[in-house]
Amino acid sequence: MKISLRVLALVAAALMLFSTTGCSKLRARDQLNKGVQAFKAAKYEEAINHFQDAVSLDPTLINAKLYLATAYAQQYIPGADTPDNNKFAEKAIEQYQDVLRQDPKSINSVKGIAYLYLQMKQFDKAKEYYRKATELDPNDPEPYYSVAVIDWTQTYQPRMEARAKEGMKTEDSLPAKNKKVCAEVRDKNSANIQEGIDNLKKALDLRPDYDDAMAYLNLMYRERADVQCDDPAARLADLKEADAWVDKTMATKKAKAEKQPGSQGIQLDNSK
Repeated sequence: MKISLRVLALVAAALMLFSTTGCSKLRARDQLNKGVQAFKAAKYEEAINHFQDAVSLDPTLINAKLYLATAYAQQYIPGADTPDNNKFAEKAIEQYQDVLRQDPKSINSVKGIAYLYLQMKQFDKAKEYYRKATELDPNDPEPYYSVAVIDWTQTYQPRMEARAKEGMKTEDSLPAKNKKVCAEVRDKNSANIQEGIDNLKKALDLRPDYDDAMAYLNLMYRERADVQCDDPAARLADLKEADAWVDKTMATKKAKAEKQPGSQGIQLDNSK
């Protein structure tokens, strides 16, 4: 008899726990739905409160964490480097990382983190997560392109600083001005230049009409041309390749524009 009463007590406790848990999950979904409505209405602070409640009620509710991260990201203003503003980005990243702990293949979380680090100018961290995105989805050209854009940024800035120190004009050649400085810049930039070129070509393999990638290939070849310190022929070859990518970019943009509705302009009716 005692054993039966004990079993019944355990069953009752389990049912109560199940009921409480089920109730919490239902309330969490209700908060999620309310948050989504507020988010769609661009009421981000209200949405954040609902998503926070949803996560608190059901920590396993991944969609609530994704929405919470996105709502924080919407509050972040790129370029405004203030503690309060950066907190929004940091909170968004924290939520995305929490999602990744539950679902390591959450591509939206990886891309979200990469984008926020890029906007915060934490370039190495941004590249780390864009590379993870290429591993999760090798057929998406955009993360390859994003890595290359960061490569160009990390290449262009030190080269321009070196040119400025030498008092160079736009048309001046770095090798002709100072080969020692040129070699220093080349050693610093070569890895990023090559990585950028490789990633842009990969992006174009996946999306042949990716005109933004073409435009950056032009820029990357110009970066490489200006650090061909002891090889004038290689410098000219890179400049020629850069010009070719300018032509390809323009041709691709023109072809896209011609495919747009109404691109032929107003058609006159000559039948009257």
